[in-house]
Amino acid sequence: MTTASDNLWEYVRFNADGLISAIIIDDDTGDVLMQAWMNELALKTTLEQSILHYYSRSRQKLWRKGETSGNQQQLLEMHIDCDGDCLLIKVKQTGAACHTGTKTCFYRQVNLANQQLTEIASPIQDANDLYGKPSM
Repeated sequence: MTTASDNLWEYVRFNADGLISAIIIDDDTGDVLMQAWMNELALKTTLEQSILHYYSRSRQKLWRKGETSGNQQQLLEMHIDCDGDCLLIKVKQTGAACHTGTKTCFYRQVNLANQQLTEIASPIQDANDLYGKPSM
């Protein structure tokens, strides 16, 4: 059993690239909003500021969620899995979590019979308004 004296840093296991996976959940709805990566600095900054920070693998740098779009995530709860290699984080989400303007990044459902995708949610914000360029 974990006790109050156990420390996060004793359990967190970054991968060979120095990253840990983070699954982000909307505290109000329970929806999975996104999955992202954190390095040690992103995790420390998130804990210090209570605003989610991630590590961008494509840009090779720290980024604060919402730094461009304004749609930030306020840290409410954080859990670590049994292996210490994945975080589950509950947030208060402002606006869309996805760069496409949808509330969640998981807006496409896979039809298991034919492996076709169906969009099950529409954008709540125009991606061009969020970032000033077309979404991917």
